[in-house]
Amino acid sequence: MNIDWANIGFGYIKTDWRYVSNFRDGAWDEGVLTQEDQITMSECAGVLQYAQTCFEGLKAYTAEDGRIVTFRPDLNAERMTDSARRLEMPVFPPERFIDAVEKVVSANREWVPPYGSGATLYIRPYMFGMNPVIGVKPADEYQFRMFVTPVGPYFKGGAKPIVIKISDFDRAAPHGTGHVKAGLNYAMSLHAIVTAHKEGYAENMYLDPGTRTKVEETGGANFIFITKDGTVVTPKSDSILPSITRRSICQVAEEILGMKVEHREVLLEEVKDFAECGLCGTAAVISPVGRIDDHGKEIDFPSGMEEMGPVIRKLYDTLTGIQLGRIKGPEGWIHEIPLA
Repeated sequence: MNIDWANIGFGYIKTDWRYVSNFRDGAWDEGVLTQEDQITMSECAGVLQYAQTCFEGLKAYTAEDGRIVTFRPDLNAERMTDSARRLEMPVFPPERFIDAVEKVVSANREWVPPYGSGATLYIRPYMFGMNPVIGVKPADEYQFRMFVTPVGPYFKGGAKPIVIKISDFDRAAPHGTGHVKAGLNYAMSLHAIVTAHKEGYAENMYLDPGTRTKVEETGGANFIFITKDGTVVTPKSDSILPSITRRSICQVAEEILGMKVEHREVLLEEVKDFAECGLCGTAAVISPVGRIDDHGKEIDFPSGMEEMGPVIRKLYDTLTGIQLGRIKGPEGWIHEIPLA
């Protein structure tokens, strides 16, 4: 396979195998690996009419010792269970979710980038309503699929701090679906992110939809703040998607690095007093934020616009070290893919 791993982008590349399982008559079938990447469905399929779909995202890596591993896939399975229940979809059993990850990654092992390349194999599990639905109600038939695609490093030439803006749009409704990984959440954020990009910003900061005084998240990542005394602070809200990366960073900070961690409501008015800011998620692990534009009023972090702040850098290096096998992490975090 002739791929310049260090220079591939963060986009879709078709690989050889994907996993498919169908839910009909109240049960999931056994599921299969297939090379067919096209999906045929009714023009009236539930997903097309009422956006009944949810998804996950995780990665497979080549560790330092040559093993192919994934990071905490059990939490992705758990979160997809929560998403399915909230959207009135059948739960794909967590043990089968893990089995599908193993099967798909093993079948596409040649697509797993080598250690040290900066690239990874992105894994996308997703589920959607398949049968015709014209009245507003849940579908009766569903398909669970999982494909993989190699992706390049999220940052090229280092993780340079980005500039974001405070959005005038809301990402999620109070008591809505912000806490699950529903496709409709991301559809709602598309206009806001396109608008931000046109204005020269990398991302949006969404505020709470109830009072618009508290920090929530961006379109696809949780916030992490560092106080001037070195405390890690992450926003708490019922309409924030519970990031697996964020939860792992907090555990790393507290248990490995001995830092103080606070998971609490974060008021917009206190953001100016933080020393560092970052966005955390699967794609980039942590993306540093150097400046926030609040309708023409700039919030500049002391960590600056040149590089990651020292605390976020330490968190990033420790977590990626665990993911790549350079640092021993908590029991069960690294899941080795058995190669048949």
